[in-house]
Amino acid sequence: MTSAQCPSRSEASSVIRVAIVCEPEATVLADSLEALLERAKGFSFSRFETCSERELKPRLAGVANPDVVVATLDSFQATKMQPLLAPLQRAFPNRPLLVTTTHPDAFDVFPLLEAGAADFLLPPLRASDVLPRLKRQARVSPRGDALVERLKQDIGLKQIVGDSPQFLEKVRCVPRFARCDATVLISGESGTGKELFARAVHYLSSRADQPFVPVNCGALPENLVESEIFGHKRGAFTGAAGDRAGLIRESEGGTLFLDEIDCLTPQAQVKLLRFLQDGEYRSVGSEQIRHANIRVIAAANADFNQILDAGKFREDLFYRLSVLTLTLPPLRERPGDILLLTRDFLEKQAAITNMGPKNISLAALNRLLLHSWPGNVRELQNVLMRAVVLSDHHEIELSDLNLPEDGHPVEDQSFQTMKSRVVWRFEHDFLETALRAHNGNISRAASAVKKNRRAFWELLRKHGLLDRAKMLELGVLSFLSLGQDHLVG
Repeated sequence: MTSAQCPSRSEASSVIRVAIVCEPEATVLADSLEALLERAKGFSFSRFETCSERELKPRLAGVANPDVVVATLDSFQATKMQPLLAPLQRAFPNRPLLVTTTHPDAFDVFPLLEAGAADFLLPPLRASDVLPRLKRQARVSPRGDALVERLKQDIGLKQIVGDSPQFLEKVRCVPRFARCDATVLISGESGTGKELFARAVHYLSSRADQPFVPVNCGALPENLVESEIFGHKRGAFTGAAGDRAGLIRESEGGTLFLDEIDCLTPQAQVKLLRFLQDGEYRSVGSEQIRHANIRVIAAANADFNQILDAGKFREDLFYRLSVLTLTLPPLRERPGDILLLTRDFLEKQAAITNMGPKNISLAALNRLLLHSWPGNVRELQNVLMRAVVLSDHHEIELSDLNLPEDGHPVEDQSFQTMKSRVVWRFEHDFLETALRAHNGNISRAASAVKKNRRAFWELLRKHGLLDRAKMLELGVLSFLSLGQDHLVG
C-alpha cells in the first residue's frame, strides 16, 4: 500500500482523499491515476491491491477514511462485479465508488451501475475529466440524506408520468445515469419527452445546482451553429459586433442538452468531437483554447442507424455521445398511460387557472384511447388544451376533441366495452396506490382495502403487479413513492 500528499491537519478539510483499489493486472492504469493525483492540488491518495474481504480489514487499518474510492480493473465481467464491489462498499459505507478498466471496449455500463458504482472513468485518464468527477462525487458524499434525496427525486422525476412496463424500464435508468457523469444519447419520436428525461438526469445529479441549458440544433441557422455553441470573438465574421460566450460557457458546471443533434453541420460535429475528447474548444475567430466542465446530453428523433448508414453523422462522434443510451417508447405503445397523462394535465391546468379540474366523458376518453397519437404526449397535451379552452361545461365531451378519425369509430364501441376500459384502469391505479402506501406488502395492502388476501393477490396477478409489489417491498422502486397526487413512471 502506498500513499502520497498527506495533508496537514489544517488542510485536511479541503483535501479530497482518494482510495485506489487496484487489480494486479491493472497496475499500469493505477499508476496513471496515481501520477495524475500527485500532480493535482487538493488531493491525497492511498493505494492497495484487491484481496479477499478477510484480508481487507488489516490492509485498511492505516488508511484514512476516503472521500472517494476508485477501482482499477483489468477487464469488466458482470459475474465478478458484485464480489469485488460489495466488500469495498462495506469497507467504505456511504462513499461513492468509481470504476475504470484497461479494456474499455468490453465495458458494459448497466451491470456496473446495478452493482452500486457511482460513476466510471474511461481511459486514457485525463486530469480535465477525472479531477472534476472526483470533486463532484466527493461533494455529494456522504450520501443518505433522505430529505435532500427525496427533494431531488421530486424535482427530477415528478414531470415524467406513466406506469406502463416499457416506460418504467426507461425511468429506472434515470437515477442510475444521474449518478455518473458520462454523455447520454436519448432517442425517440417527437413529443415522447426527451427533454424531460434529460432534465431529470440533470436535477438528480451532483450538477443540479448548476445550469441546465437546452438548445435545438435544428433551429440554429447553419452559418451560426458553431458561434451559438462555441461562441465567437468580435469581428470573427460579418455581423459579429461583439464577443459571444456561447452555450458551452453558459453551461459551465452544469448540463448542455443538444436536441436534434443529427442536424449539426459537419464542421460543428468535428469541433464537438474534439471537445468531448478532452474538454477543450476554441471560440470562432479566437486562438485561445478554453476548457469547460460540463455534461453533454444529446437527443435525436431519427434512427441513428439510418443516419450513420447515410453518412450524415460522424460515427466516432456517435460513439462518444452514446456512452449511455435511452430509447423512449411512443405513446401508441403505452396506451394505458393516456388516462394518467390526461388526469395529470387536467389537474395542472386547474391549478394554473385556480379552478376545479374538468372531468372527461366516457366517450371522449375512449376516443383518446383509440387515437394513434403520431405526435405523442405533446399532441395529447395540445388536444386537451384546446378542449379545455373550447368547452363551456365542467366535462369535456367528444365534440370538444378535434381529432381525425383513425382506428375503430367510437359508435362501434359498446357502452360495456368503454366501461370495461375505464374500470380496468381504475382497478390498476387503485391497486398500485394501495401497494405503494404499504411498501409492497400484499397482506397489509389487502387488509387496508378490506379485501381477502387471496382475492387481492388474484387482482394483482390480473393486472401484472406482482413483480412490482416485490420491487416495492425490496425498496427498488422507493424513488417512485413521492406522493399520490401524481403517478410517476
